[in-house]
Amino acid sequence: MQNELNAPLDGLLEKYTELLLGEATPELKEKVKLWVLYSHIAKSMPPLVKHWNETYPEEKDMVKELISEIKQLNEQHRMSQTNKKRT
Repeated sequence: MQNELNAPLDGLLEKYTELLLGEATPELKEKVKLWVLYSHIAKSMPPLVKHWNETYPEEKDMVKELISEIKQLNEQHRMSQTNKKRT
């Protein structure tokens, strides 16, 4: 079953990354995948993420940087889309 899901879910991740950031390079897809996983766990099991953050403070900072980067790339993409609509 897992093999049957890999390609369709990879396609979903690729399209999500493209819509979110404007492009879907392998590096961006991996960053979005990590961001989605962390965000989902943080929302569904906050105590687990709190424990993880305390256990891995350096990695927590790396995740914060990743989240900031994705937010910035998304804002840039939205701005470019807004500018395209105006012209």
